[in-house]
Amino acid sequence: MPTASPSGEVPEVPARGKRADAQRNQQALLSAAAAVFVTSGVDAPIREIAAAAGVGIGTIYRHFPNRADLVVAVYRHQVEACAEAGPRLLAAADSPFAALRQWVDLFVDFLVTKHGLAHAMQSDSGGFEALHTYFLDRLVPVCDELLGAAAAAGEINPGTRAYELMRGIGNLCVGRDGDPRYDPRRLVALLLDGLGSPRPA
Repeated sequence: MPTASPSGEVPEVPARGKRADAQRNQQALLSAAAAVFVTSGVDAPIREIAAAAGVGIGTIYRHFPNRADLVVAVYRHQVEACAEAGPRLLAAADSPFAALRQWVDLFVDFLVTKHGLAHAMQSDSGGFEALHTYFLDRLVPVCDELLGAAAAAGEINPGTRAYELMRGIGNLCVGRDGDPRYDPRRLVALLLDGLGSPRPA
């Protein structure tokens, strides 16, 4: 808590500190919105997102005047979280392949949200195209680094391309929508197991 100066005036909190607090609050709000989107869809009531974030509805509208602004922000937030997780997992996991598996698990979580976000933005194809490019630019290099580390450690066959793997995982996740009998994670796990299988001569 700021203390008063000899003149009795209380110094203002530095603007940088205020900006950092505001950024942390916004990140927490986006994390809450992303979780709500996964369970309730991108059309979830704003009050549900506000309750999950522990803020008032007015706070959300102050940051994001309309739902489209919130959807785009959540998309970018999810991409950044997934991108930043790659190097961290690679440094902490028991092996590069274990890090790859953990990252793919996060990527699948992201895709469940992403399909809903893509549907919400279909009316703005130009805007979604730009976000899709951003998605590829941020995540393909991360996946490539994980694949390269696993191949260098002899845990998987070399030559698997990051874009192909991510595209394949994405295709497996499409069938998750609206069908509780289908769990893409089981098939994604089989796909990853196949990376280490001997290739036919």
